[in-house]
Amino acid sequence: MSSFDACIALGPIAVYLLLIGRVNLTPRPFVTTGLRDTLTLMFALAGLAIVGPLRLFMPTGFLEAFGGWTWLPMIGMYCTCGLLASLLMRPQIVIYNVTVDQLRPLLEQVASQLDAERRWAGASLLMPNLGVQFAVEPNAAMRNVQLVAVGGANQDLQGWRRLDAGLRAAARSLKVEPNPRGISFLVCGVILAAVVLFSMVERPQEVAQGLHDFLSP
Repeated sequence: MSSFDACIALGPIAVYLLLIGRVNLTPRPFVTTGLRDTLTLMFALAGLAIVGPLRLFMPTGFLEAFGGWTWLPMIGMYCTCGLLASLLMRPQIVIYNVTVDQLRPLLEQVASQLDAERRWAGASLLMPNLGVQFAVEPNAAMRNVQLVAVGGANQDLQGWRRLDAGLRAAARSLKVEPNPRGISFLVCGVILAAVVLFSMVERPQEVAQGLHDFLSP
């Protein structure tokens, strides 16, 4: 792998790891939607996709005819596929840096405000007036919890938005211990960022040549 390829492949991953590390070290839970979570992961993998399958399947004729502009539709196709896959997923909410025992009272508080007829069934919660039904799926190893839609297609997206907004507001009042795994993410992110910066500073000509080859047939 050339220095330019390393910069393209590792740069987004470094940013992603630094972001996840920062999220896990905050003293409060971080609430996001499954759509945002998936799109962030797609960004992290974008560099690997560019130097891997996208370059492999790049139409040579188009590259010779249009030069570097050929990458725009290729990257656009990657973004479109990622967005389509995200939109086809079941609605879900991801809460970082929290255990299921810490989240359960907070979730009950928000659910009671949004739907008085809420009903628990084990690890699942039905909110009929809100049009939301989900299962609570904890990830003890990473200390996060996912609220994943269940019950078929009878889900109200507006109800999910209200639930997301309610959890965001309520999470601001909940203090938790920082997740020690966040340090591992930060360290890995710093190492990858250092590799990228080293390649750019110590081998600028190789990076420049790689960029030229990347944009030229």
